Amino acid sequence: MAKCPHCKNEVVLESTKRETAQVSDAVHKETAGMVKKEIMYSCPHCDSVLGFGFFIGGLLTDRP
Repeated sequence: MAKCPHCKNEVVLESTKRETAQVSDAVHKETAGMVKKEIMYSCPHCDSVLGFGFFIGGLLTDRP
């Protein structure tokens, strides 16, 4: 099981497309942008940032 490097609590990556996880230890995912999607993952326990990502989406690729 993965652990947050800041608070040492266990976290899991939720596989659904919801922005806020329903599972109490699921990593929170926030998405911004229309063409270039930027994603920030944060710990559900201490709200520390766990990582960032981006992809080309939206109008160009028909991805949400």
